[in-house]
Amino acid sequence: MVWCRGPVSVPSEGLGRCPNAKSPRVAIPCSIRAMAPQYRLETLLDLRKRAEEAAKNEFAEAQKALAAQKAELRRLTDDLAQRRADRKRKVDAYLKEMLSKGMGAMGVQGMGSYDKRLRAEEAEVEEQIEVQKERVAEAEDFAEQKRAALAEAAKEVKAIEKHKEKFLKQKKAEREAREDLAGEEIGNALFLARQRNNEK
Repeated sequence: MVWCRGPVSVPSEGLGRCPNAKSPRVAIPCSIRAMAPQYRLETLLDLRKRAEEAAKNEFAEAQKALAAQKAELRRLTDDLAQRRADRKRKVDAYLKEMLSKGMGAMGVQGMGSYDKRLRAEEAEVEEQIEVQKERVAEAEDFAEQKRAALAEAAKEVKAIEKHKEKFLKQKKAEREAREDLAGEEIGNALFLARQRNNEK
């Protein structure tokens, strides 16, 4: 056992004071104060924290991918709406042009073919939208999986941190108890030594 170095003064009341101590406690072995408690699950806690950080990054990437898929769905939906509006405008303009040229029946027939081609293009976009909706659903499921994994990782870290906090509190109480006991024993020894000196 290593004791605090330096002269230890013995006041009139018979109690020695460690010069390295911050409080007026009696001299306490340095080994009692210097020993930091070693938490046996510290390595596991570090691993869990790294796993939580990895889960955070994966969740962030899943969220980013989901946002991209939703943005593409909005683009396709807007494109379809624009195509439908353009079709109506183009068909009306085409029909008006044919009628102005006196091509009534032929104009109507030509307009029908033109309208059919535009509708076919819209149908292709509608199919793309349905495919994109499936991609969005898959991205949502994946993001939810990553969110659940992150929640579980955070839960594991919190559990170990609570265990560590409890461990440190217990060790602190044990250390203070040892210090009090050592101080009491030293005080008793000094008291007995003073008595023996007085009897001489």
